[in-house]
Amino acid sequence: MIELSKMAAPYRVWPGLLVLIGPLLCGHASAQAQPFSADLVSRQGDATAPAGRLSVLDDKVRLETPELADGFFLIDGAKSAAYFVRPAMRIYMDARQSSRLTRWFVPVDPDDPCRQWQTMARLAGVADQADWHCERIGEDVIGGRRVTVYRAILAADEQILGWIDPEYRFPLRIKMQDGAVITVENIRDRPPSAPPLEIPQGFRKFDPEALIERIKQSDVWVTP
Repeated sequence: MIELSKMAAPYRVWPGLLVLIGPLLCGHASAQAQPFSADLVSRQGDATAPAGRLSVLDDKVRLETPELADGFFLIDGAKSAAYFVRPAMRIYMDARQSSRLTRWFVPVDPDDPCRQWQTMARLAGVADQADWHCERIGEDVIGGRRVTVYRAILAADEQILGWIDPEYRFPLRIKMQDGAVITVENIRDRPPSAPPLEIPQGFRKFDPEALIERIKQSDVWVTP
């Protein structure tokens, strides 16, 4: 693993070289990423624990976590949406800040992952208006796959590290600001029979704020 304190200086690309390879980059960006499923493993110091499971298809992700075992998250990168689905109650709701995993483990542009990361953070209500930026700082290998390592600068005193697989167009490892490292492991090709990454038909959207407003209008609400 590349340590934060040992990162090399950011790579710089000559403007003339960008002109030459621009069409190639555009063609790569428009290609669909390879679908897969995998496990998430969290490490904090010497402690290791399961962090969840995910399934990825194009710009969509299904994410299951041990903390919220009664449902699953659905992320739609193309629509900049993230929901938590509870099958037993046949409802879904905006994910917001239910899990920080929904902000980082999303399909990204391998050349500019910060753009999608900030979009998802703003969706959750945790990003300021200043533009984040990513610095490419090296390459690494995770599970036999070559990845590009980025430092994401979120604020003057906040940054994370992301290891991006250019073929999957997806982070295979994130090192959080608090030192926690979450890695994508046991990668498998996503079978055609895997569950669709859509809100099931007949499910209704639950809005907690609307419920609170309704309660405020009732006799049980006591104004502080």
